[in-house]
Formats: sequence, C-alpha cells, structure tokens
Amino acid sequence: MSIDSDVLIDWYGETARDLPWRRPGVSAWQILMSEIMLQQTPVVRVEPIWREWVARWPVPSAMAAASPGEVLRAWGKLGYPRRALRLHECSRVLAAEHGDEVPGDVDVLLGLPGIGAYTARAVACFAYGQRVPVVDTNVRRVVARAVHGRAEAGNPAARDLVETEELLPVRIDRAAVFSAALMELGAVVCTARTPDCDLCPLPRCAWLAAGRPASDVVRRTQKYDGTDRQARGRLLDVLRGASGPVERVALDLAWTRDPGQRARALDSLLTDGLVEQTPDGLFALAGEAGS
Repeated sequence: MSIDSDVLIDWYGETARDLPWRRPGVSAWQILMSEIMLQQTPVVRVEPIWREWVARWPVPSAMAAASPGEVLRAWGKLGYPRRALRLHECSRVLAAEHGDEVPGDVDVLLGLPGIGAYTARAVACFAYGQRVPVVDTNVRRVVARAVHGRAEAGNPAARDLVETEELLPVRIDRAAVFSAALMELGAVVCTARTPDCDLCPLPRCAWLAAGRPASDVVRRTQKYDGTDRQARGRLLDVLRGASGPVERVALDLAWTRDPGQRARALDSLLTDGLVEQTPDGLFALAGEAGS
C-alpha cells in the first residue's frame, strides 16, 4: 500500500498550520535554526524564541560574532542546550567557509557541526525544495500506520529513509510539499496517543483497515523531576542570569536536594563545554570565563 500524494498535498494546502518558518522569504539559515530548535521541543515554545533569533542573528556571521554564552543565554529554557552550542559552532563554519550561507547539498550539510541525518535532509527539502526523504517521529508513525498497518513505528532503522523515499512523488516540487504534508499529518492528526482518524484525508490506511490494532511497543514514561537534566538546567539558570562568573556557592544553592547529583551535573556541563571555570575557581557560561 502507498500513500495518495495528491490527496495529502491538497489537504496540506488547505489546512497547514501557518508557521513562520514556512513562509516565503525565510532563508535556509533561519529554517536551520527552526529545525534545531524543534527537536524534542513543541512549536508553541519554539516560535517566540525563533522570532527573537531571526531578528538578532539573521545570518550565520551575526551569530558567529556572538559568544557561546550569549547564544546559550538566548536559548533560554528550550532544553537540551548543547543544541545551541553546536549551532553556534555551525554558524562559525558557515561564516568562514560557506560564504555566510547554508549549503543545500545533504552530504555537505552532514559535515557541519551539530547537523545530523534528519536536519540535513530537512534543510535540503524545506529550504531548497529538493526531493529527499525527511524522516522524523511523525513521518515514521504515519508510514507505519498507513502503509504497514502498525500502530507504532518501532525503533528507527536505515530502511526508514528507503521506504519514505519510495513514497515521494516523482516531481521535485511536489515531493518537497509531500514531505511537509506527511510530517504535518503526523503532528496534528495521526498523533501518537490520540489519532483522529475522522479528520485524516487519506482514502486508504492499512492500520484503520485492520481495525486499529493496539501497539506492541512498550512506552517508557520519561520523567524530568529530580533528574540530572533538571539539575543541569537549574545550574545553567544561575549562570544565564548572572552578568559574569559566579562562585560555587551560588550553584550549590541552586540544587540542594542531592549534593552528589549536583556535582555530577556540574561536571557534565563542564565536559560538554556549556560551562567554563576561571583560574580562580569561578564558574561561567561558555566563552564568558574571562569576563
């Protein structure tokens, strides 16, 4: 079974969310920023930060001129701040080696800091209209249900790219829109927990035809409270709110429930390059130890 591309593209044209990074005139750099921000983060949290970044760093060289600490501070609470640090590294490479432009070639994109298989293809597709498979969690779920009749996609695999590419329309311009539409369908209709089959535009779906069999995938609930991630976030909050390096006691007060966990979190932040230590033992965001 395949997916009716004409029906899906028409549905997308009529119902697609008006997201700012989808509008005409948005540069490949600005689309790249949106893709990095949207990884594991909801649109509602990303949009205001993305707008601020577009205004502040409209081209890679603008971000490259900022310190890593400035970028981390502007990242706020989007989560997984290493993404911001890697994007800053990427901006420097783009400014120095690519004429302040984001390249459209997937292989070249994959050689940039912080750019993985999904992001490289997303930029090539959404910024340059190329016919390349763009596979995220939403796309994998739609393909698993509509094509294979499974409730869940299971673990990511190399075949995901092959299968998705086989679904793409031959025409390049329609392939790019189809990719966006497939992702949109998974994000707003064919969702993980509460799919709304009544709103689905697809005339054929193997999962629906099979009676919507239950998933055999065991979901793990990812807690946040009390985790090392939360501890890291609290320590970074202190440094983002400081005008310069701070003493260790300021970090100690930010996470008092488990001193061992706090020490572990701080060590990991130093190892990841998100935090630096001054010669006299103070702590600062990356690039700000000398301030």
